[in-house]
Amino acid sequence: MSTHPSQSTQPPRPPQPPQPSLTERRKAATQLDIARAAAELFAERGPDGTTAEEIAGRAGVALRTFYRYFRNKQDAVAPLLAGGAAEWRAHLAALDPAAGVPTALERSIADALTAADDRAAEALEWTRGLLRAAQDDPALRAVWYRVNQESEEQLVPVLARLAGDDADELDVRLAAAAATDAIRLALETWAAGDAPTEGPGSPAVLAVRCLRELTGGLRLLAARQGDA
Repeated sequence: MSTHPSQSTQPPRPPQPPQPSLTERRKAATQLDIARAAAELFAERGPDGTTAEEIAGRAGVALRTFYRYFRNKQDAVAPLLAGGAAEWRAHLAALDPAAGVPTALERSIADALTAADDRAAEALEWTRGLLRAAQDDPALRAVWYRVNQESEEQLVPVLARLAGDDADELDVRLAAAAATDAIRLALETWAAGDAPTEGPGSPAVLAVRCLRELTGGLRLLAARQGDA
């Protein structure tokens, strides 16, 4: 048995998910290519002016491949919308629990919604275009709400680990709901206007404001430990 002293002082690392197989990675890459093509066409023409055939053509896949992965054209954008949420949860899961849930949430949300490079700025602009298109398309709005609901459910175990074994289950679920809605409301508000991706009115600034307003009465997040 090892006697390395750091074993008793370092916080336990979160369990690592199994690595996807080559087939799964290829499938995910194809789905993302289709999602990007759908997002581009929706931004250009709107969902009503876009067909599944056109999305498949821009993505460079056969129409049967499109329908192998997606039920309809609106559903095709789900991987793009879900990708940012998955990256945020992974970043949050990797944080040291000693930082505290309030600090971890605020900082991770601010980091996730800050356009640190051209890729991140492009992703935010895609989201803006999709949310604007969703205003007049119930099917696209349904995809957006479904992605948010799935993200909230997947956030619960991440927050439970950060909060510790003594945390109340309802408090954890309330925090997950509040954090998810903070991001959703921030992105919807930002998408409806013309604010830039950084600075006042940006998604990061709006999301932290929403989080603080929504969690003001939650016991789990009552003792804030610094600003984002």
